[in-house]
Amino acid sequence: MPFALNPAAVWPILLLVLSNVFMTFAWYGHLKHPGSPLFMAIIVSWGIAFFEYCLAVPANRIGHTVYSAAQLKTMQEVITLLVFSGFSVFWLKEALTFNHVVGFCLIAAGAAFVFRG
Repeated sequence: MPFALNPAAVWPILLLVLSNVFMTFAWYGHLKHPGSPLFMAIIVSWGIAFFEYCLAVPANRIGHTVYSAAQLKTMQEVITLLVFSGFSVFWLKEALTFNHVVGFCLIAAGAAFVFRG
C-alpha cells in the first residue's frame, strides 16, 4: 500500500509554520527599527498578529482531530524555535551560536517525549 499522509496531520504543521513567521515578525520585527515610536510598533505588531491568529486557530482546530493539545503546543514551540533561528540570522543579523543550537536541540529532544506512544 502506498504511503499516504492524512491532510489533518499535515495542514496543522504547514499552517503553524506560516503563523509563526507572522508572529515572529509581530513580536521581534520592530527590533530592527529601534528608533520608531513604541506605540507604532505595538499597533503594527498587533496588525501582523491578526494574520497569525487567522492561521494558528485553524491549525489547532484541524490538528486537534489528529493530535492532542499538548502535541499541538509542543509542535508549535519547536516550529517557533526553527522560524526564530532563521529570523534572527537573516532579519536581525544576529549570530546563532553553538549554545543556541545545543539549547534548541535539548528543547526539541524534550518535545520528542510528548510524541512518544
